[in-house]
Amino acid sequence: MSTQTGPAPDTQPRGPAFVPGPKGLPLVGNLPQFGKNPLAFFELLRGHGDMVRWRFGRNRCVFIADPDLVGELLTETERTFDQPKLGIAFRTVLGNGMLVARGRDWRRKRSLVQPSVRPKQVKSYATTMADCAVELADRWADGQRVDVKREMSALTQKIAVRTIFGVDTPADSEAMGRAMDIAQMEIGKEFAGLGALLPDWVPTPGRARIRKAAAVIDAEVRRVVARHRGGEEERPDLLSRLLTAVDESGTHLSDEEIRDEAVTLYIGGHETTSTTLVWAWYLLARNPRVRDALAEELDRVLGDREPGFEDYAQLSYAQAVVKETLRLFPAIWLITGIAKEGATIGGLPVEEGTRVWSSQWATHRDARWFPEPEEFRPERWDATGGDEIPEYAWFPFGGGPRVCIGTRFAMVESVLLLAVLARRFTVDVDPGEITPLTGLTLQPDRDVLATVRAR
Repeated sequence: MSTQTGPAPDTQPRGPAFVPGPKGLPLVGNLPQFGKNPLAFFELLRGHGDMVRWRFGRNRCVFIADPDLVGELLTETERTFDQPKLGIAFRTVLGNGMLVARGRDWRRKRSLVQPSVRPKQVKSYATTMADCAVELADRWADGQRVDVKREMSALTQKIAVRTIFGVDTPADSEAMGRAMDIAQMEIGKEFAGLGALLPDWVPTPGRARIRKAAAVIDAEVRRVVARHRGGEEERPDLLSRLLTAVDESGTHLSDEEIRDEAVTLYIGGHETTSTTLVWAWYLLARNPRVRDALAEELDRVLGDREPGFEDYAQLSYAQAVVKETLRLFPAIWLITGIAKEGATIGGLPVEEGTRVWSSQWATHRDARWFPEPEEFRPERWDATGGDEIPEYAWFPFGGGPRVCIGTRFAMVESVLLLAVLARRFTVDVDPGEITPLTGLTLQPDRDVLATVRAR
């Protein structure tokens, strides 16, 4: 399932040394190669070595592939690496939320948001997750044709609006969902194209579309916030917790900050899980042995009942299926940082302003860390007989101080939804390869059509 479009160069000696990457063009550097297929380009860079120099336009860049180096980038963020200034499409949608904030501002926001997704809170959301999946399973019928991408998107949208916004009407889900679909597509287009080099003030059709989508998102969030503030009853959703959270000085999040964090949580709770589940069904359909092993565990652990939070720890193979899906098709496929003065990688100095890139896609598919890397093999995650996987060889949720705070939410949600649906149905995805597209998350390039069959 590699997306590499040409042979990589002979592998360079691995070790603490920067090596040159493919030759770029004047002014734009390697941007045309990157823009054509970012995943294949990162695999190409990995073939050059573990510390590879290249250029994104005129910007100096270093690509790193070794897990130890990835760990340095992730754990040294905030101290020797800055968050990069992302494109205008990304900033228009996410604002200055926790995902992009820096320094003291980031630390303040993280301290206010993190209590909303601690294990105790995730446990309280698990019932909503399972209930929404049961509602979908009750609508499916033996032999029914479905668009898996659309079904998983609608399912996780419903869970997101219930757990994050505390509302549950079709309008709430659909308006936000349509706007986020547009946003995701336009962010991907800008990031991988010449739009990434254009100044913010340059008008383009894509930027007009992203502003229109952001206006819908803003209006929906304002409406839901007003509804919350006008109500008297205490609500258990994430938005209510954000509205009441105060920092060490007793200050609440502003309306703009509430908006940015709510959208960030929505993306984390909807986009990444939806994408992960689509790829999981695709991989399960192509690997009957794995699908049978998953069904055996679900029958053994659950019998005829629906899963709950208390079953999560017992569904070890289902967890492994999700982990292996995130290895092969990581929803978040790229992490970057900007070197500050005095930054180093692998003990070597990195010039201030250099952009350091790492890709989950490239490292997750490296045979040094994952034997038979293209194979879908959940058994590699077995706690007793699995592979010895180095720390930061698998980092779908990032790592270090800026690790995704919604990691447990996403894992619990993915496992419970998979368990509810796979206990009652097999999902026979139509034959044929599906190519991943690089947007805000790693999306299939087409509809994912399937036939569901009752077990």
